Amino acid sequence: MKATKFLCMLLIFFLFIVSGCSPRKEKVSYEKEGKPAYGDALITASLGEPTNLIPILTTDAPSHEVASRIYNGLVKYDKNLNIVGDLAEKWIISPDNLQITFHLKKNVKWHDGKPFTAKDVYYTYKVITDPKTPTAYSGDFILVKKAEVINDYTFRVIYEKPFAPGLISWSVSILPSHLLEGQDITKSSLLRNPVGTGPYVFKEWVTGQRIVLCANERYFDGRPYIQRHIIRFIPDSASMFLELKNLTIDMMALTPLQYLRQTEYGAFKREFNKYQYLSFSYVYLGYNLKHPFFKEKKVRQALTYAIDKKEIIDGVLLGQGIEAHGPYKPDMWAYNGSVKKYEYSKEKAAKLLAEVGFERGEDGILEKDGKKFEFTVLVNQGNDVRIRCAELIQKRLSEIGVRVKIRVLEWASLINEFIDKRNFEAVILGWTIPHDPDLFDIWHSSKQGKKELNFISFENKEVDELLVKARHTFNIEERRKYYHRFQEILAEEQPYTFLFIPYANIAIHKRIKGVSPAPAGVSYNMDKWYVPLDQMRYKSYATVYP
Repeated sequence: MKATKFLCMLLIFFLFIVSGCSPRKEKVSYEKEGKPAYGDALITASLGEPTNLIPILTTDAPSHEVASRIYNGLVKYDKNLNIVGDLAEKWIISPDNLQITFHLKKNVKWHDGKPFTAKDVYYTYKVITDPKTPTAYSGDFILVKKAEVINDYTFRVIYEKPFAPGLISWSVSILPSHLLEGQDITKSSLLRNPVGTGPYVFKEWVTGQRIVLCANERYFDGRPYIQRHIIRFIPDSASMFLELKNLTIDMMALTPLQYLRQTEYGAFKREFNKYQYLSFSYVYLGYNLKHPFFKEKKVRQALTYAIDKKEIIDGVLLGQGIEAHGPYKPDMWAYNGSVKKYEYSKEKAAKLLAEVGFERGEDGILEKDGKKFEFTVLVNQGNDVRIRCAELIQKRLSEIGVRVKIRVLEWASLINEFIDKRNFEAVILGWTIPHDPDLFDIWHSSKQGKKELNFISFENKEVDELLVKARHTFNIEERRKYYHRFQEILAEEQPYTFLFIPYANIAIHKRIKGVSPAPAGVSYNMDKWYVPLDQMRYKSYATVYP
């Protein structure tokens, strides 16, 4: 193992020159599938740098994207969005749906060589439900009446009443008890030096530059073929695209302009495959509901009327998306397509604002009780789509007498200093859309604590009741009824202006084989991707495990 670590670090040294990589330069044909071989590196990029790498302590996508390579849950979704085992070999659900007994896989090792057992699952449950743990994800686990270790490879949970998302909730990343038990998890070295059971082993985090992961040669589901996964931090999409075209990264999410107009030439098509599907995400303008203007429902409705979503989709996304009217995709069973829609109308916006007492001042800006209607929208650095959305929103709202300022912030600063501290007026962000429609953690009024996800401070008694009822019934028609009503309330209240659901436009270098688009997207099986030996770019990696 020590020799392996030495080789890993030696190869990293040769791979990186200053902060970049030196790919092989000779021309190679990538049309052949070729045989799987061990070696090469997959180099991806992230606009934002992770905040930390203990998944239960972080809510941002860059952190979870890296952590997903390092950790496993008991279960996961397969390519067709069926729940399958991960660390669990199998499970038994009692006839009354109150108990789940997990039978764990044996001979699974943590990256430091220690055995994985049910004790680790129990520790993860205990720490995530500890009131002192600043986590956004306790809501699924405080419903467990009892958790018990039956033996080293059997773990049982008992619920007070049936919990529909109970099984998939155990896709949560399981943490190593032998490294964390008895410690303050918020001060653990694992924040930046994680130890998991997953397909890749953490090796290096160079602040502001990159994270390096090495293939786990003892991975219980088979050693990954690609020897290195390197995540570079490139804080704007234009620079990232240049890196892609220069072949110094292998994969990125393209902007609509890049996908439609800047990749349609021979050299790019020879090097890259492009994939497109409706993403599992939506983008929204969220309001701090403790702000004196945004407390009023008619104000929020007026702003939604004044924002031209079609203009954003056509002008910013170049048609690469659809309008969002709530937190689900149209192809989900919980989606309600009959909720109230807000077609673009300056007249309706002005009427609503007048009804709550706003009047035009001498400078054309709306005023109420001597206060001008002006606020700042926060957006994250490097996300050109969101920045351009903010600019169009700024323009449209100015036409009804609302002054909007735009502030662009580095990702970690936006999350840690503004969102987590509730130090904002409005923000443009996106949420991943979960496959199970349970959104308790985002919308329930109890989830407003530090690091929790209801950071806009939304409170609605009926929504609270609907979310609780929906998560405690297994009858899909009954659940659908609850979620349909939930969406109707959100459409009426407009705590967000739901903007759009974008298409995912992904470019992946052609030498990367095994990419198989499915309902789960393209990244669900990254640990099975490979590069044929004669197509490898970083040839030195092929010698680590011949």
